[in-house]
Formats: sequence, structure tokens, C-alpha cells
Amino acid sequence: MILDGNILLWIQTAVRQDWMDSFWLFVTRLGDRGTIWLLTILVLCCFKKTRKTAVYAFISLAFAFLLGEGLLKHLIARPRPFDMIPDLVVLGTKPGSYSCPSGHTMSSFATAWIYYLGLDKKIGIPAMILAGLIGISRLYIGVHYPTDVLLGFILATGVSYFVFQIMKKRGDA
Repeated sequence: MILDGNILLWIQTAVRQDWMDSFWLFVTRLGDRGTIWLLTILVLCCFKKTRKTAVYAFISLAFAFLLGEGLLKHLIARPRPFDMIPDLVVLGTKPGSYSCPSGHTMSSFATAWIYYLGLDKKIGIPAMILAGLIGISRLYIGVHYPTDVLLGFILATGVSYFVFQIMKKRGDA
């Protein structure tokens, strides 16, 4: 936890710049409640060619939400870094839930991996980049430890791999 906290303090002092704050707050808000991912799923459902992948992306997103927000956050019950590090300044609103794993990161990568594996790379690569930016934003604004984001990424990778294997088995990938 000391290394995690030191990384966040380093981001706050060496990386944060006033001119970047609005960008990172915007990026993090895209991940609020999975909004950007739910919107992309809705758009992809409108086209026959991408509809099945959109359904699998929704399944992956839902499974990630249930695993992360519904189960693991309550089992791990890790306090937010701003509650533990007195010198850490949060940008934006302080979340009220536990810290680990990062739900923004988990939902982002659970969806982006399905897009990357199941769709054209013109969709998959930007989705992965956006998911990465959302994960980084959680560190930049000071609401997650690096290990929260890392665990969210790892869990999302596992969830999406599992869902993608079902897609392949059914012949939808």
C-alpha cells in the first residue's frame, strides 16, 4: 500500500497539470456507470453484422459488474486512497464505494476486449485505447490505487476471455 500511495502522490505532484485536469475528468466520466460502453453496445445492436458481438459485450460488461461491484468490492473492502493518504487531493467527486477493484477499469476492459476480439480492429483498437485511458484517469484524479486498476484489468481480461470462448464455441466469433 505504501508503493501504491507513493505512486498516486507522484502523479499528483509530477504529472498533474491544470491544463490536463478537464480532459481526465471527462475521460473518467465516460466510464461512469459504464455509460460509454452501454451506448456503444446500443449502437452496435443496430447493425446485423455487429449485433451478436454487442450482446456478448453486454454479457461481459454485466458479468464484470456483478463480479467487481457486486462481490469483490465488498469482500476486499479496501478504503479509497483519499481516505488513507492525507496529502492526496481528489479531482472531481469522491466516490462512496470501496476502492478495489476499479469498476471503471473492469467494465471498460470487459467490453473493450470483446470488441477487440470480436470486431474489426478499427473498432477494437480505439476501444482498448479508451479503456486504458479510463483506467489511467482513475489514478490521475486520485480515486483508485494502481493495484485497484491493475486488478480491474486482470479480472476484466479473464471475464472477457471466458465470454469470448463461449462466442467461439457457438460460432459467433
